[in-house]
Amino acid sequence: MEITLDNVGRRFNKEWIFKNINFEFSSNKKYAVLGPNGSGKSTLLSIILGSLTTSEGEIKYKHIKDLRVEDIYQYLSFAAPYLDLIEEFTLQETLAFHFQFKAYAKGLDANSVLELLGLKKSQDKALKYFSSGMKQRTKLALACCTDSPILILDEPTSNLDAQGISWYLELIEKFAGDKMVIVGSNQEHEYAFCSERLHISDYK
Repeated sequence: MEITLDNVGRRFNKEWIFKNINFEFSSNKKYAVLGPNGSGKSTLLSIILGSLTTSEGEIKYKHIKDLRVEDIYQYLSFAAPYLDLIEEFTLQETLAFHFQFKAYAKGLDANSVLELLGLKKSQDKALKYFSSGMKQRTKLALACCTDSPILILDEPTSNLDAQGISWYLELIEKFAGDKMVIVGSNQEHEYAFCSERLHISDYK
């Protein structure tokens, strides 16, 4: 799997958020997209996800053959604190709904994901009654436990306490080994496992 950014830039109104990004993401490698708050990390991730268009340049996806941007969602999973869950669904219903569209990672099923989350006692509770930390853990579990070659995470430990951060790092170790992982962050503990870096400030 390869994702290539060819002279990619994005602006809002007349202000350039970043421009002239030339970068290649490859299978099995781990990448950190770095920069201070408001620098454009989430904007770049949105472009990679295919949910936002470029203002200049283009993004190319290749998995055995070239892929259209409309089809890339089939190959990736994503978690971010601003990603909405369906608040009226219970945790069990959330898992069932998500995995109607995506396959479980090898060896997993609904029960094992509930065990992994440590939220089995809350499986019949609506998500609107979950704390922000419980919701973030749910988003991370959905993304990491999905069978997809690409895992994209934006500020993954937002709303997590020290125990939650340790849980996140264990989740990455268990389920992200053979994936392309892209982490948008400005906190080192979130991306310390990433060997590659893309600094947004280099493209202003």
